[in-house]
Amino acid sequence: MDWWWTQQLHDKGLGALIDDQDQIVSRAQLLAAGWPEPRIRKSLRNKRWRTVHPGVYVAHTGPIGYRERLLAALLYAGPEAAWSHYTAAEQLGLLKPDPARHVYVTIPERRRVRAQPGLVIRRDKHWSARLAAVMPPRRTPADAVLDIVGITPSLDDAAAVIAEACQSGRVGLEDLLGALADHSRMRHRGSLRPIITDVVAGSHSLLELRYLRDVERRHGLPRSRRQRAVDGMVTDVYYTHLNVELDGRLHLVPHQRWRDLGRDNQSTLRGDATLRYGWFDITNRACDVAVQVLQVLRRKNPFLTATPCSPTCPVVPFRNISAS
Repeated sequence: MDWWWTQQLHDKGLGALIDDQDQIVSRAQLLAAGWPEPRIRKSLRNKRWRTVHPGVYVAHTGPIGYRERLLAALLYAGPEAAWSHYTAAEQLGLLKPDPARHVYVTIPERRRVRAQPGLVIRRDKHWSARLAAVMPPRRTPADAVLDIVGITPSLDDAAAVIAEACQSGRVGLEDLLGALADHSRMRHRGSLRPIITDVVAGSHSLLELRYLRDVERRHGLPRSRRQRAVDGMVTDVYYTHLNVELDGRLHLVPHQRWRDLGRDNQSTLRGDATLRYGWFDITNRACDVAVQVLQVLRRKNPFLTATPCSPTCPVVPFRNISAS
């Protein structure tokens, strides 16, 4: 079976191939280029080269960078191998690269490859059907996302990955739902469809998803609009005359703080109220948040109904007009 690099070796030669691979080269490539075994052993013995993984070498003496590790892992895993999970997602532009992560490679289920330090080998019987049309080999964007979801410890972690990947604009609803249909035994599968739908509809972060689930839907609040753009600014959650801004982290950078204040001020000038909540509010005080949102919304619509999520929930189903 031909490797993904075979045509490039034939067209450009070994030197150009090694340059394109940031000085990573495999024994298979050297043999294909006509190098005899003694010549390979001599380069290693003279310490001009170092072994990265068995049968994969780096042709310099300096530090081994992140891209070099990625290519070394793929060459080590054999001709039927592809980047997957976080590695594929990073290379496809779905997630921000993190050099501290392990390199993930997936191979066909019938093959066996021994894992190496910093390298995770996964096996998949649907390997060939889940490849993107790009070289070096990697999973499709949707399959890379679901690869990660399948190894995440919690549904929140899975939702965060889906939100970040969709926000990149490189994977969409139909791609993810189509891939999900082919992953019949993956973790969190039963809960993923509504999460994917919510993300594509405009929820750009895990905090927005938690607000939608734990505050809005659980308490029967009106359906909001997400990521509403007006006057050059974007509101996380919008109801008529009310903006709800969700801050997933503390903004210690001054320009970020002033941008938030400016957005709140613009809302006030338009006649809209603004409520701002952080991670602790949504994850630990969802009922209290729902109460505050209702208080503002009922100023315009006193007959607005809601649903307490439990016997102890402070949300009042409807406003008692006669008592006010």
